[in-house]
Amino acid sequence: MNMSKEKKHRVAIVGCGNVGRFAAHAILASKDLELVGMVRRPTSLHANVPPELASIPVVSSIEGLDHVEVACLAVPTRQVPKYAEEILNLGINTVDSYDIHHELVHVKKTLDSIARQKGSVAVISAGWDPGTDSLIRVILEIMAPLGITTTNFGPGMSMGHTTAVKAIPGVKDAIAVTYPKGSGVHRRMVYVELDEGADFDMVREAIITDPYFSHDETVVMSTDNVRDLKDLGHGVMIERKGVAGISSNQRFKFEMSINNPAVTGQIMVGAARASLKQSPGAYTLPELPLIDFLHGDKDSLLARLV
Repeated sequence: MNMSKEKKHRVAIVGCGNVGRFAAHAILASKDLELVGMVRRPTSLHANVPPELASIPVVSSIEGLDHVEVACLAVPTRQVPKYAEEILNLGINTVDSYDIHHELVHVKKTLDSIARQKGSVAVISAGWDPGTDSLIRVILEIMAPLGITTTNFGPGMSMGHTTAVKAIPGVKDAIAVTYPKGSGVHRRMVYVELDEGADFDMVREAIITDPYFSHDETVVMSTDNVRDLKDLGHGVMIERKGVAGISSNQRFKFEMSINNPAVTGQIMVGAARASLKQSPGAYTLPELPLIDFLHGDKDSLLARLV
């Protein structure tokens, strides 16, 4: 019997850091998506490419790849809006893991206008927080509309905070580790390896006044070798104590311990799949049907999951 092969959707990755590499692995493991290439800066086109990705085309512009349907933006958060705007204007869907919570709605509105004009789709903040943790918070509020939810991160390496520190002049390498203090309060432990001649006090001041850190207790320490401290693990515990109807003391807890970039990359790939099923515009995860993130026949998925 001749059976037609399922058409694979063409996905590119912009950026080849930890998240980009794990997103590539997730695409290669999928049955319905095809990794058509990776976009990197011209100065690092072929640097440090993992052996398992050696056969994947690497280009300096997404326009160097043919018929891309979705771009996974594995770039530093503060660069996401720029890349998303450029790629959405080409009529290509974008997915990112933008993680600056207080700017999220503004970024979404900006990208929504562009996507609607160009017939493309942007799925923003498709990581685990914001992202799948946002979905958990929505579910808990459905079950107990009144009450308080707290999100406690760590212990573990925060990729967004680490990237922010590494962008500060005078920093050769860095890692930012988050420790939960409970009730949604956190301590940020930042370890920096300085460039030769850099002033530690100036670097420390730049870190603690950065919006990524200014709202939390932040401790900055100098180290000779950040590489020896790196661990990609992270975690979260979300708790809610609330009211269902008129019944108090409804208590819920969600907890996970993860490889940070691996889970982020996997969620982005699911969001890439979901983007292909939406009308033009920009979306966060809570706005999308969860079934759209999964590969397979919808009725079969519902029969198994509902």
